[in-house]
Amino acid sequence: MLTRVKSAVASFMGGMMAGGPNGDHPGGSDLPLKFPYSRPEFLGLSPDEVECSADHVARPILILKETRRLPWSTGYAEVINAGKSTLNEDQACCEVLVVKRRPAESSTPNRTPMTRRRSSLPNGEGLGLRECLENSEDLTLHYWALFDGHAGSGTAVMAARLLHHHIALHLQEVMEILCNPNLQAPTCLGEEPINHHLTPTSQRALTRAASLRGAAGAPGSPSTPPTRFFTEKKVSHESLVIGAVENAFKDMDVQIEKEKAVYNVSGGCTALVVVYLLGKLYVGNAGDSRAIIIRGGEVIPVSSEFTPESERQRLQFLAYMQPNLLGNEFTHLEFPRRVQRKEVGKRMLYRDFTMSGWAYKTIEDDDLKFPLIYGEGKKARVLATIGVTRGLGDHNLKVHDSNIYIKPFLSCCPEVKVYPLAQCEHGADDVLVMGTDGLWDVLSNQEVAEAVTCFLANCDPDDQHRHVSLVTQMQPPVGPELPLTPVLFTAQDLVMRARGVLKDRGWRISNDRLGSGDDISVYIIPLMYGNKQN
Repeated sequence: MLTRVKSAVASFMGGMMAGGPNGDHPGGSDLPLKFPYSRPEFLGLSPDEVECSADHVARPILILKETRRLPWSTGYAEVINAGKSTLNEDQACCEVLVVKRRPAESSTPNRTPMTRRRSSLPNGEGLGLRECLENSEDLTLHYWALFDGHAGSGTAVMAARLLHHHIALHLQEVMEILCNPNLQAPTCLGEEPINHHLTPTSQRALTRAASLRGAAGAPGSPSTPPTRFFTEKKVSHESLVIGAVENAFKDMDVQIEKEKAVYNVSGGCTALVVVYLLGKLYVGNAGDSRAIIIRGGEVIPVSSEFTPESERQRLQFLAYMQPNLLGNEFTHLEFPRRVQRKEVGKRMLYRDFTMSGWAYKTIEDDDLKFPLIYGEGKKARVLATIGVTRGLGDHNLKVHDSNIYIKPFLSCCPEVKVYPLAQCEHGADDVLVMGTDGLWDVLSNQEVAEAVTCFLANCDPDDQHRHVSLVTQMQPPVGPELPLTPVLFTAQDLVMRARGVLKDRGWRISNDRLGSGDDISVYIIPLMYGNKQN
């Protein structure tokens, strides 16, 4: 087992299997591609430009050709990795979608429930809450997404093309409820909503009277409704949107698994999406990308990363309940380091799924197996293979040179957090920052906030290009400090400062720190445009 693990670790880059029979590397399948590799559609790159962008030495910067192609004057920039993978495995998508009401005769969601309005209304103006409430016909949403692929780009490309369609389908099912703020979600679709203007006392009296009539089979009341011996939960509109995003992720993952049978859909990906709907931002995250809001110079985290360490107890509990998933080669217990044969019978620190602290146990032969979770920080791995615990795809991923599947331990379910944008006033410098882990591996939330605040403070608040330049200046400048002005810093220069400068010892940022060698993708979303929607 030790030799196998060493071999697996030696074949990894960035914590992921680069290829081989157990992975689904693009070069390892004769099946046709579901979608061809490309960079985000909104970049408007030609095939030659896409090819030129994959230079791991120069690491050229990709930015928007037309700054008005994204809603809310959103800024975007990306850079390829320093050689970790042949292609840039990050993907991005940004759309303004109009979800159409389901036809009355249809009992299933419309399979083409939306139209795209990104180009005609680049800043999303006039697409807000008021339109939905007045017409009650369409539901408009703004959508930004980042996908960080691994072991191939196929899954990330597919998710970037299709995930927003799944979200629209699930929102279409509940749009009539969402468009009526006074209507509570019925427990069963088609049921008459409960009259919530009744006082709690009269509601209880009516429910009890109905129960007495029905429970005793009172004569003369054959049409008495079924007895209710329980109180129904009130489900908010916000919860319906959260559920739509969660189910969309699950449907996307199921579709990826099905498509793998007939197409080459390589690898897996993390997914971070932001949906603006009816005055609120819904941030769904499955993986280790991150989103933060910077408001008045302060940081408001709106996502959490999912890693082997952060989800240790969930993973250990699954392994404890289904030990067959470990293939008799791993243990669900965690130890501070690998247990050695000579330590059998001794007392050693350990913890299991019930524990957040540590205790001592007597080491047994079973404890010599490789730990389910091993390593710390960015080096932590599940089954010695993967460094993230939530995302899409990875259905064929196995432990190196074994038949142990890793997918059972990976969840496609996102955590969805809600930010009440319409309830807060936002200035020109208040933004939401979305980034793949290539950004956050080298910068803290506070460092990003300081860079954003400092840059925007030196820009004209009316300059809509300021965020396009900003997205690439997420790391402190290398070398002497220079005045931050839009004229001095082109977008390309700002990207250079974000990834660092190539020196003898690799890419370096300020204070000679190691720069990011990973793919980096960043959105900067000005929140003041969200307030204009209402």
